[in-house]
Amino acid sequence: MLRNRRVPALFRSVGERPAVLVELIFLVLWFLLFARLDAAVGKDFAAANAHALALQSAEHAVHLDIERSVNDWLAGNPFLSRLAVYLYRLYYVVVAGTLVWVFVRHADVYRRVRRTMVAMMILVLPVYWAVPMSPPRFALPGAVDIVARYDIFDQPSWTSPTHYTAMPSMHVGWSLWCAYAVWSALRATHPRAALAAWAFPLLMTADVLATANHYVLDIVGSVTLLAVSIVAASLWGRVARRTVAVQGFDGRSSAG
Repeated sequence: MLRNRRVPALFRSVGERPAVLVELIFLVLWFLLFARLDAAVGKDFAAANAHALALQSAEHAVHLDIERSVNDWLAGNPFLSRLAVYLYRLYYVVVAGTLVWVFVRHADVYRRVRRTMVAMMILVLPVYWAVPMSPPRFALPGAVDIVARYDIFDQPSWTSPTHYTAMPSMHVGWSLWCAYAVWSALRATHPRAALAAWAFPLLMTADVLATANHYVLDIVGSVTLLAVSIVAASLWGRVARRTVAVQGFDGRSSAG
């Protein structure tokens, strides 16, 4: 006799498979659109440099300008520099894996974290358009571009992007989203694992600062982006539930 196995809620019904396929296609297309739009903004280099200087002044005033010192430290450690580049380039695998894991294993929180992800992509683009920002590797004199020095992708487009969008850091933003997704899925059943997930954005924060890709205030922007996106996703969910409830009520009224 076959043993009973837990089947993810999203796959319990054969009739739900087309909906699952549509969901996956939608997310892939949305990511492609976001990548295109992201590449189209942040090309005003003069404004990007001016904003970077203003941000550096603000950080210096409150003693947060640590980017150059941590970059100097990492530049003197080739082994750690290579590890930092691997994390910087391959973290997308963790983001995709987290999304698939929540999608398959935790359908109860999937819609909420997916809405948060979409909200982050929608909200960050106007910021990139309005406030282009040169990263420290370009704007700080003497900063070492660690990723360019040890890049695992030997392509000029990877090491010399044509758009300056340092604020906020989406490397930190997506790692924060991963931690939020895991925390949402596991906090009730595995609280320690849920808390451990937040180590990922902490590690990514150290990575982007030491590789001279982002400023401390970029990280603050990433945290703010996630917080606002969570609120937006919550409001989105309430509107969706009310819409479904109204449609259901109308259907029953018509049937009656």
